[in-house]
Amino acid sequence: MELETTEQRILDAAEELFYGRGIQSVGMDAIRTASAVPLKRLYQIFPSKNSLVEAYLRRRDARWHSDLAQYVDTYDAPEQRILAVFDWLFRWFNEPGFRGCGFINSFGELGATSPAVVDIAKAHKNAFRRYLADLVVAADVPTWLADQLLLLAEGAMTTAAISGSPEPARQAKDAARTLLLTAHTDIVAAA
Repeated sequence: MELETTEQRILDAAEELFYGRGIQSVGMDAIRTASAVPLKRLYQIFPSKNSLVEAYLRRRDARWHSDLAQYVDTYDAPEQRILAVFDWLFRWFNEPGFRGCGFINSFGELGATSPAVVDIAKAHKNAFRRYLADLVVAADVPTWLADQLLLLAEGAMTTAAISGSPEPARQAKDAARTLLLTAHTDIVAAA
């Protein structure tokens, strides 16, 4: 139990600092101070900063996907579920301290030097694409829509982070709605 609590404190501190200030600008001493865990104990649990970064990203990935699915699952109609993704993004973009996608940020910082960060970021984005593809299949619209929805969502994340506004989520939702209408028109035209 003590290990879990200590590990949780370290990960909480790492997430706040890595996401808020960037991974490269945060040293293990800052994690130690923020978590109130002695440096020796910190290194017993996470033998390197790289192992801490990987654990931070894996935990963030699990929580991100879980939070998104929980929100989307409150909607019944398949097309509403697709559009709910963008409503969830809007809520996320409004959170205090929003700095964009932690995986895009981590890839930007460490992608050239850390194959593990590259792998985790790719896995996160691939899982998001599969999630969108499942929503598209459930809505019985053409599968090409999944990749376009992914680009809308990813673009909204980056634009919201840079602009400091949550509005890109609403704009992406409007574009997703247009794509859904187009997909239905394609289905009718093919029939």
